[in-house]
Amino acid sequence: MDNKAHLNARFYEILGKLFYAIAATDGVVVPTEFNKLKELVKSKWLKVDDTEDNFHTDAAYQIEIVFDWLHEQNNLDSNKLFDDFVTYKNEQGHFFSPEINKLIIKTSHDIANSFSGKNKSELIFLAKLDMELKK
Repeated sequence: MDNKAHLNARFYEILGKLFYAIAATDGVVVPTEFNKLKELVKSKWLKVDDTEDNFHTDAAYQIEIVFDWLHEQNNLDSNKLFDDFVTYKNEQGHFFSPEINKLIIKTSHDIANSFSGKNKSELIFLAKLDMELKK
């Protein structure tokens, strides 16, 4: 993906928070949601750009690392995680190109669909995310 604004590791960390918030919005995170996220990181997010983290690995893996860390912490506060995403988006709006926003929405929907389809809380969360990304 051609991305003129070179992303950074913090961007991917924030996405990890966002994607975890989607999985946790119904109060439980199941392995199929994490497996879907890992699949999407490998098939989509690694192709976004060549940003590396401090360990010289593709920074997109920060999405998985943060998701897994939040799961270990049993952090189910989706609203707080979403607010962190919105704050970052407002501060770093130049990272959120139409292509990136489209990939964020697709990833979010795929995570929500990965376990028994989308429930009411996930649909509300996805609508809120869609409205935020259109601002």
